[in-house]
Amino acid sequence: MASETDMRTKAVPDTAFATVPAHAPADHPEIAQGRTGVLMIALGTPDAPTYWATRRYLAEFLSDPRVIEVPRLLWLPILHGPILTFRSARSARAYASIWNEDPYESPLRTITRAQAEKMQDRMGDTVHVTWAFRYGQPSIETGLQALREKGCDRILLFALYPHYSATTSASSYDKAFEVLGRMRWQPAVRTMPPYHDADFFIEALASSVRATTAGLDWQPERIIASYHSIPQAYWDKGDPYPCQCKKTSRLLQQALGLEDGVLMTTYQSRVGPTKWVGPYTDESVEALAADGIKRILLLAPAFSADCLETLEELSIELREDFLAAGGTHFAYAPCLNDTDPGMDVLERLVRRELSGWVPSGS
Repeated sequence: MASETDMRTKAVPDTAFATVPAHAPADHPEIAQGRTGVLMIALGTPDAPTYWATRRYLAEFLSDPRVIEVPRLLWLPILHGPILTFRSARSARAYASIWNEDPYESPLRTITRAQAEKMQDRMGDTVHVTWAFRYGQPSIETGLQALREKGCDRILLFALYPHYSATTSASSYDKAFEVLGRMRWQPAVRTMPPYHDADFFIEALASSVRATTAGLDWQPERIIASYHSIPQAYWDKGDPYPCQCKKTSRLLQQALGLEDGVLMTTYQSRVGPTKWVGPYTDESVEALAADGIKRILLLAPAFSADCLETLEELSIELREDFLAAGGTHFAYAPCLNDTDPGMDVLERLVRRELSGWVPSGS
């Protein structure tokens, strides 16, 4: 965290936007101000597909009270005992199966960086754009400090989740507000609302499905929209996430012109004995194969970038399960990622939320 001295008015480096008030004395200090920033926030990833790197990442992730709503005195001994001991090794192997070689990093890191760089290109000099992870590095603290040092006294926090959940969006903004609470000179802040039902987002998903289907020499009998699940108790307490997921599916079905029953909504990535929001993706896929459905296409609308849950859990593991259960054809439609259609969605959202801060069309 920057010290109080770091946040004081100071001589500004060349990269910042320095201003001196009109009619100020000659010795008036230059200050970094007047800029607008965007901090694009993704979930995070280990630094390497190794046991200890994965353990560090999981320890931070699973210590978040927004993610695990169990009293700390009960949860932390369990977490730092059997859970991290055994789950870290399994997760490290899963990460290793999808890890990029050049650069040597997770796909999520590669894609999130590319999203931020392309957003910067699209926004030009009007806005400073950087990126961060909720868990791992680069941190939200690092991102906020970098934008503030560039003279950004207005910052849009953009948690890259189409659907709101306390476990994702709220956790990201909680962390940002925690950092802001220690700043001597806080910027003005806006947060990105969910965009699960934005017409341009739905059309981008529909176009992705059409493009994937056009590249196949077979037609899917079912299209499955798989969303990361949350514990049923969180939904019961008022988290709107499952409702927003169902709305995305309904709008996507309409955009694709599908008959009822062709597009299915399921939920993935449940862990432990606790009841999670369902129906579960793995069980649904196996049931389809048992019922004679041989050809399916799957997409993950809740993810703005491909990651462990989509590339390993869905595209690899679920494919194997479906084929083993009797299916014959399986296709995965990638996330929107940093493709032109995906960046069009993100840019429209950013420009909409910067209204009044940045002149339209700039």
